[in-house]
Amino acid sequence: MMVKKGKKKWRAYRRDPKSLLLFLAVCLAAALTSLALLFIIVYILVKGIPYLTPSLFCVKYTTENVSLFPALVNTLFMTVLALLFAVPVGIGAAIYLTEYAGHKNKLVPVVGITAETLAGIPSIVYGLFGSLFFVKYLNLGLSLLSGALTLGIMILPLIMRTTEEALRSVPDSYREGSFGLGAGKMRTVFFIVLPCAVPGILSGVILGVGRIVGESAALIFTAGTVAEIADSLFASARTLSVHMYAISGEGLYINQTYAIAVVLLVVVILINAVSGFLAKKVER
Repeated sequence: MMVKKGKKKWRAYRRDPKSLLLFLAVCLAAALTSLALLFIIVYILVKGIPYLTPSLFCVKYTTENVSLFPALVNTLFMTVLALLFAVPVGIGAAIYLTEYAGHKNKLVPVVGITAETLAGIPSIVYGLFGSLFFVKYLNLGLSLLSGALTLGIMILPLIMRTTEEALRSVPDSYREGSFGLGAGKMRTVFFIVLPCAVPGILSGVILGVGRIVGESAALIFTAGTVAEIADSLFASARTLSVHMYAISGEGLYINQTYAIAVVLLVVVILINAVSGFLAKKVER
């Protein structure tokens, strides 16, 4: 059967050479993307694994051990805080725009354009905004809270747009069936539509987490570069990406920088794996 299907496809491509060219172009693009990703992962692992020493995981940072442990803990703090700010607002805005605001509502296109504009702003601009507004104007200082608020604004458009797409992908028959059984608007949205859209929403959250973990430019201006575990929301702290930037700029710890990159890569992979597992569980 597989041979017959292959022959039919080849005959179709011979009749239409443009389709064959497009098919080969798509295959080439997919292969190049996979090879680039594989090369980056292998290169980082080869360069970094030999320098993963116990001293890198000491609780306290010194100039001798350049420990990444405080930065790792701060990264987890920063991720949780930023998600606490961005996820409820992003999901709430998406629910209103998709389920409550009509297509003729003038607010919908305005919010859409605003979200697309925010998504295209460079991270360094977010850092300057956070420095002026959160650090200076609100007098929060270089702190974990300033960095989390800045990152929350940064990932807000991403979470909002992916949630909108996930809600729109839920068939209207689900809503109609719920209304037919006597359920109200709010009950339908929160007990029928939203659970069906959870896998898509989690995809947006995963992308947001990836951006938080890999962000450095915005955090330098808002969270600072203190290499200690933050003991409060108003304490200055550096994340893993900022830690990599700080020690690589000194030119003395290049090998340790590759080791930190390995840990950062593993953290991102673990977060994506756990989120994907949870998404599948919810979908079932």
